[in-house]
Amino acid sequence: MLALRINRCRCSHASRTLARTYSTESSIPALPPGAKWKVEFPIQNTLRRERPVMHNPESAREVARSFLSKPAIADGGKIVIEAFPGPGALSRAMLELPESKLSKLIILEDDPVYLNGLKPLEEADSRVKVVPMSGHVWDTYTHLEEHGYLEGLKPQPIEGPIPNLHFVAHLPQSVKGEQLIAQLFRCIPEQSWLFQYGRVPMSFLLNNLMYGRVTARPKAKARCKLSVIAEACAEVEDAVDPEMLAPYEEHFYPLPAASGIQKPSTKRVGQPMHAITATPYSEQVIQRGEIDKWDYCLRRLFVLKTTPLKTALSSLAPGATSLLKDLTSGGLPSSQRVNVAKTIKDLTVADWTLILRAFNNWPFRPEDLMITDGFKDSE
Repeated sequence: MLALRINRCRCSHASRTLARTYSTESSIPALPPGAKWKVEFPIQNTLRRERPVMHNPESAREVARSFLSKPAIADGGKIVIEAFPGPGALSRAMLELPESKLSKLIILEDDPVYLNGLKPLEEADSRVKVVPMSGHVWDTYTHLEEHGYLEGLKPQPIEGPIPNLHFVAHLPQSVKGEQLIAQLFRCIPEQSWLFQYGRVPMSFLLNNLMYGRVTARPKAKARCKLSVIAEACAEVEDAVDPEMLAPYEEHFYPLPAASGIQKPSTKRVGQPMHAITATPYSEQVIQRGEIDKWDYCLRRLFVLKTTPLKTALSSLAPGATSLLKDLTSGGLPSSQRVNVAKTIKDLTVADWTLILRAFNNWPFRPEDLMITDGFKDSE
């Protein structure tokens, strides 16, 4: 059996000051000062309001440097696919890096207002390709392949070295964003989407609520289906100290509502932000073709996250309590048994692997494991 890993999220919070190691003389068209963004990029709809994007050029430079320095690749610059960039503060910061760090920047943005800030980049730097399509739509990535944007990249197994392809995104603060990040982690063991090219790193700017869900460990209140799949599939690390991105309004746009106008909410723009990079493991706990079974069991059982496993098992399907003997039999080595008195949120990835093994071997397991969330096929 594949050796299981624990404590996979390295959250190094050593305090650092913002780096000022980049040239100030640049041919990259500048964005207007942050104070003018409300006029240049007005928040006229909910979709734009739910999309925090960087506006501070200094912190954007630090995030860009951190995103593209880890994990290191053997040679050559990275091909970066950037989704939901907004007007492009982070895009500009990445373009300040030399070609040895960034060889191509493919920008995905379908908001016409934000495209006004991005199109000049394509004219100023030959490394840039602006694609006016949404990063949330599956067909967008098919379009990139069919139109030669990823020319030269060859599919490789997940066990191989880190490829020179890197995905970067400001995660929308909405159900759309939650669906996206959940689906991307699900694609890793299936080696679908960009993971057909191997262990493609993903870097995200995301709010505190979603960060908590991605990184929550056993026993944490935020532990959920996404936490388990993320922990099983990839090493998740902080790219920068979260304090470097605080307070929100100094680094991100749109600005939060004035204090007192609205009740505080963990889902509203203005909450603390994080920058993380997720690098897929070369050895996957979830085997190819098994993700739907994992998703089904996780979804069913996390409805009862504070319930002991021995009680919650019945929620999988009628007769599922028969799995208890496969999880607790005295004939099994201790490493192959699960403490069924644990609550669902307390289960480790090792526990879940044993639960899924028992479920997979159960002759009466449900056949309908349909998954309904994830990428949209079209707008």
